[in-house]
Amino acid sequence: MHRYAVPSMTCGHCAGTIERAVKGVDPQATVKINLAAKEVTIQSTADDARLAAAIRDAGYESQRLGT
Repeated sequence: MHRYAVPSMTCGHCAGTIERAVKGVDPQATVKINLAAKEVTIQSTADDARLAAAIRDAGYESQRLGT
């Protein structure tokens, strides 16, 4: 399980963009978005570096949170 704070995620469009970016790395990933808390939780076999890079490449800075 991977959890990230994404402070610049402000709307449903942002959430969808992040989810698509993660699914581009791991199509089988389960992505849960908490827009109010600006957090993304990902269940994936992909490593943390690849997931963080996908979020960054989609235009959002993220910070890893505890699992």
